[in-house]
Amino acid sequence: MSNFPEIPLAVLLATVLTTHFWFRNFEPRAYTPVVIGVFICPVAFAISLLYHGFPPLFAVPLSYCAFHACLLTSIVAYRLSPFHPLANYPGPWIARTSKIWTFWKSLDGKLPQYYQRLHAQYGSIVRVGPNELSVVDKDLIPHIIGNHGMPKGPLWEGRRITPSKDKGNYSLIGQRDSGRHAQLRKAWNRAFSAEPLNDYAELLFSRANELALSLGNAGRDRRNENVNIAKWISFFSFDFMCDLAFGGGSNLLQEGDKNKYQENMEDGLLLPALTMQIPWLAHILQLFPVAGASTRALGAFAVQRAKIRSSQPAVQKDLFYHLVNNTFDDEEASTFPLIVSNAVLAIIAGSDTTASVLSNAVYYLLSNPTDLKRLQDELDETYSAFRDGLIPIEPDVLAKLPWLNAIINETMRLQPPVPTGLQRAPERGTGGKMVGTHFMREGTAIQVPPYVLHRDPRYFSPDPEKFWPERWVKDGKDTNIVLDTAAFIPFSAGPANCAGKQLAMIELRYVISLLFSRFNMRFAEGWDQRRWEENLKDRFVMAKGELMVDIQLRKSG
Repeated sequence: MSNFPEIPLAVLLATVLTTHFWFRNFEPRAYTPVVIGVFICPVAFAISLLYHGFPPLFAVPLSYCAFHACLLTSIVAYRLSPFHPLANYPGPWIARTSKIWTFWKSLDGKLPQYYQRLHAQYGSIVRVGPNELSVVDKDLIPHIIGNHGMPKGPLWEGRRITPSKDKGNYSLIGQRDSGRHAQLRKAWNRAFSAEPLNDYAELLFSRANELALSLGNAGRDRRNENVNIAKWISFFSFDFMCDLAFGGGSNLLQEGDKNKYQENMEDGLLLPALTMQIPWLAHILQLFPVAGASTRALGAFAVQRAKIRSSQPAVQKDLFYHLVNNTFDDEEASTFPLIVSNAVLAIIAGSDTTASVLSNAVYYLLSNPTDLKRLQDELDETYSAFRDGLIPIEPDVLAKLPWLNAIINETMRLQPPVPTGLQRAPERGTGGKMVGTHFMREGTAIQVPPYVLHRDPRYFSPDPEKFWPERWVKDGKDTNIVLDTAAFIPFSAGPANCAGKQLAMIELRYVISLLFSRFNMRFAEGWDQRRWEENLKDRFVMAKGELMVDIQLRKSG
């Protein structure tokens, strides 16, 4: 009996190291391996203890506690050791040990600012997780998200709060398989080619003019002297994206959010923003219907609208029309669920992103009256009839207005629509990929946070933290200005960039022109403008607070 402790100890160490090696090299994507590793493996240690005379009430709890304590110690020790593949990359030790740290830092929505501080301290490449790097070196961007880059990273699995048994029905934005993504992207590219864009523009113009009328009515209503323009912009954006996706179905500008569509979408941002830091957590949450209730409610609305839309002839050529008529050659997924998932993508990705840029543009212009005056002068000079009626729409003309486009670019530089979520990883089964001079082993996630990159003084100076549209019109004319467009990625880059980029730019130009040609605005009296940036939260897209303004129709000259 003198040697009985050695045998249970050997069994414990063997099961712990085997489990650690297994999970490290063969990351499970199903529940069975996890159950075996977490619940079955400790049984061997328990049997060993029972064999050596330990009472069951002691042996069983001890086996599970000791196994998991030793497994946790083994994992942490390896992640902090010089033997880890990312050991040579600097970063806070606590982030090296577990993604629970970035989960925690994501709770307040200020992860972009945290990453910015990390890069200021550690340099261009920072280890922000056990197997994750954050990179703000513009020379490495083509190798990460460019045409010769990598497919989507594991955070996308963490954003799937609602279950799907058919990976073929994953929407374009969440598709990690590069071949499948390329197949899905073909239909999207055709759906956003020149002819469909003209169809969408008509939908846009109608809804934007409705926004202007609603704001005019709100501004004239003396019962509500102040207007939360961020709310109205969100209503417009949601209505327009429903028009785009399903040919209608939402009328928030007229009726308000009585069915809580906008509220569900905003409430549904938080949970995926957290679980994308710990992807396996999303798989567990999928088992509980209460989790992601807001996302499921929005999905139910989309399914309902898709059924209505598919049962009716096309009144106008919306996104549904173009996706159906560019049906994927697909034996892996049925067309209807695929169309629905991609239509939901259009509503969420298109609505929140453009609404945040538009609201931020309003904030920055009202914070900088000189820049606002210059914009209104440019608009008035271009369209003499601006102040007497609605804009005569000429998207090509708007695209050539230097100050308008400088305003938009500078807004997206400071507050990119997706602040930190551009993550990629080497293709599964390849073993890894060279990123410049760095070899990234398979299983390593690499992200490029636009919020940090866009504020890097190496690429944008002087005053990278300041709203200064002048940098975009003086580029190349002033040797003291640094503006490196290779580091400007508000729509991502490469084959997985924003499919609706051109439509988004048409929308941004048109709505900003419409608002500031028709209205004079200022911050509402007594409203603390500092609250705006304080209330911006990174929820993959940017979540917003109130933007209270006093709004009045401009007087004709």
